[in-house]
Amino acid sequence: MVEITNWLRIILDSLHDGVLIADKNGIIKYTNPAYTRITEVSGEEIIEKPLSEVRTGSRLPHVIKTGEKLLRVPRKVGDAEYIVNMVPIIESNEIIGGISILNEITEIYKLTEQLNKSNLIISNLEKRVKSMNKVKYTFDDIICVDINSEETKKLSQKAARSESNILITGESGTGKELYANSIHAYSNRKNGPFVAVNCATFDSNLLESELFGYEDGAFTGAKKGGKEGLFELANGGTLFLDEVSELDYGLQAKLLRVLQENTIRRVSGLKEIHIDVRIIVATNKSLEKMIEENKFRKDLYYRIAIFPINIPPLRNRRQDIKPLVNKFINQMAYKIKRNIEISEEAVNLLYNYDWPGNIRELKNSIEFAANMTDDYIINPEHLPKIIQTEGIKKNIMKLKSLEEIIKDAEISVINEAITVYGDTVEGKKKAAKALGISLATLYNKLK
Repeated sequence: MVEITNWLRIILDSLHDGVLIADKNGIIKYTNPAYTRITEVSGEEIIEKPLSEVRTGSRLPHVIKTGEKLLRVPRKVGDAEYIVNMVPIIESNEIIGGISILNEITEIYKLTEQLNKSNLIISNLEKRVKSMNKVKYTFDDIICVDINSEETKKLSQKAARSESNILITGESGTGKELYANSIHAYSNRKNGPFVAVNCATFDSNLLESELFGYEDGAFTGAKKGGKEGLFELANGGTLFLDEVSELDYGLQAKLLRVLQENTIRRVSGLKEIHIDVRIIVATNKSLEKMIEENKFRKDLYYRIAIFPINIPPLRNRRQDIKPLVNKFINQMAYKIKRNIEISEEAVNLLYNYDWPGNIRELKNSIEFAANMTDDYIINPEHLPKIIQTEGIKKNIMKLKSLEEIIKDAEISVINEAITVYGDTVEGKKKAAKALGISLATLYNKLK
């Protein structure tokens, strides 16, 4: 026989879930206030009455009869929807009754929806934080055997330890993004976000909203609630602006203000937002020349070029070619799951080529050659035709005249001086002084 003591009644009456208890004959012995609220059936009306009469379709009698639990059973009576868990009450291995516990389905839906929203927000935040904090490269990924590239790497490591803004210059394909990643990973901001944007991929209006963010309703198609800009996302870390030479002149003024005030204002926003961001910019163009042509602001240049780093082209650091080739061959071997080798004759052709596309072109050439060979040994005939042609030309080239030799020596020494002192106006002044020539003469020779 099922007995409901005062202590048990107090506990059951306090529950948020509805509770109904019946004895072994299916006679209702107890309902709590929550049961009345959920089913809109008064307990006083059904107590001591058979379940089969007052709760049509109830499956609790089946549970009492068989001892089988029934869980998560959906029920709807009138406008009331709920989930029912039904279990037998057993004493001394004998079924003496059964209990139904009701959960409001609307409550479950609300909780589930809130949980799903919370999980989605947390998941998106985790992904964003992971993607922001993650850098693709470190200084360990930079191959440098040649003295020119070694000096560049050492200079970059010194720059990384500072908080100064950095300007990275160099031809396309020399590895400016690799250096930007490595500098961040080596800096005191390494645990902060690293956010990269290529300024050439956006028009000026879109780039402004990407950099500074925007408020709700800033423009047609704007995201509801507004959007954080890249400066806010990079707060506490590094913002890398690649191809900074492509910035619109008006946007350059706004960037200058950010660097001066350390605050940003979203598009259509009134609030000033403080930021703590280190800027690294990169370009393959001469900003000094663009300043002379009134295409780049001089005041912005001095703000971003506090620590200039010039990455020499591959033709000026040929000692890096062989270790780079080995690296790319190992990557290809891992990709195709087979060893690849390269002949000395093929390596000689690579040394004789001037690499206008720099490291990117070298990597693509090795991948091309690896796909051209049948026995996985790269020979001269497997290299791109332009490399074969240029390499052979240099191999059979006649002796140069004394004038040509002197000219080549001048070019080499001037390039080395520019690498050491930097490709800035101040760097060129120092290079000219070190070479014992005037700045005007240096500019003429550079042309």
